[in-house]
Amino acid sequence: MKKIFVSQPFLGQAETEAVNIALSRSEISGFSGNFIGNFESMFARYCDCTSGVAVSNGTNALHLALVALGIRQNDEVLVSTLTNMASFFAVLYQGAIPVPIDIQADTLNMDTALLESKITPKTRAILVVHLFGHPVDMDPVNDIAKKYNLSVVEDCAEAHGALYKGKKVGSLSDAGCFSFYANKIITTGEGGMVTTNDAVLAERMRSFKCLAFGDDLKFMHKDIGYNYRLTNLQAAIGCAQIEKIEEIISNKRRIAAYYEQKLRGIDEIQLPVEKPYARNVYWMYHVVLKNKNLAQRSRIMKYLQDKGIESREGFIPYNLQDIFIARGLTRKEDCPIANSVAYNSFYLPSGPVLSEEDMDYVVENLKDALDAT
Repeated sequence: MKKIFVSQPFLGQAETEAVNIALSRSEISGFSGNFIGNFESMFARYCDCTSGVAVSNGTNALHLALVALGIRQNDEVLVSTLTNMASFFAVLYQGAIPVPIDIQADTLNMDTALLESKITPKTRAILVVHLFGHPVDMDPVNDIAKKYNLSVVEDCAEAHGALYKGKKVGSLSDAGCFSFYANKIITTGEGGMVTTNDAVLAERMRSFKCLAFGDDLKFMHKDIGYNYRLTNLQAAIGCAQIEKIEEIISNKRRIAAYYEQKLRGIDEIQLPVEKPYARNVYWMYHVVLKNKNLAQRSRIMKYLQDKGIESREGFIPYNLQDIFIARGLTRKEDCPIANSVAYNSFYLPSGPVLSEEDMDYVVENLKDALDAT
């Protein structure tokens, strides 16, 4: 039976050679070797930012940004409800209060029209999520942030290289937070990065990520720090990956266009969109079931699995998470549009190495699954 994975990294000889160089020099930690600094510079430059701060994963990138921005206990942070819960965990790590914001029905991103109604005297920041590779409409976000003196953080974990009105995500706010997990646009296996155009903020993050070591006396710490370092081995992979990022994005967009062509007009699924202001990098090709296939996700995914096609269910929003409802932090009814998506969405195989033959096989079996009700 054919086996098609939901995602596979785009790796080659360049990554192997870079890692071998680091190994040959015994430069394997988060303190030694040139690859870390090179990767930070290369990625920051790609994102049109002056600074990049490499960290051990995307969740740590989010937390580090909030720490450096001074988000504290009982501060409120507005967050798009439909996301990987790492976006919310980072807020909770600070003892702050995440406030879920419902989504737009088409992009599945934060509905920015709802933001102002959620602001209170405790609100300190807005955390946007460029979900599945489509950028949030950032002008309204930044206008509201300026009006109320709020910080803005971008969760760019799924959106490396996405454009908003011609500008790269990660450069549109105080801090952009990226993940380099194995299934992301580019990968270091695990790993993350914070990008910024604020030199002072960058230095604060560099200190916090390295245990806030002292300047004159290393072990006279300047603050409560964290061990969030990326290793030189991982950065070596990143340096090779950044060289091919536009090729990867081109492949992602090719795959999305092919699925769009083959699946357009089917009433039972909602396909991803690309707004006029955006370049969507289609991290995953995420679809939402509708009409007669509502509540049929498990059956459809099982059908695909039996044909050797891996898929993955979509995110469950913050306001439907039992652990937060039980603590009185949210209510199920807070975000109705996200609720309608939660158990009816999944994503299809969309790794950058996917062939046209593989996509035809996916489409054929998906159509069969949709019809088999």
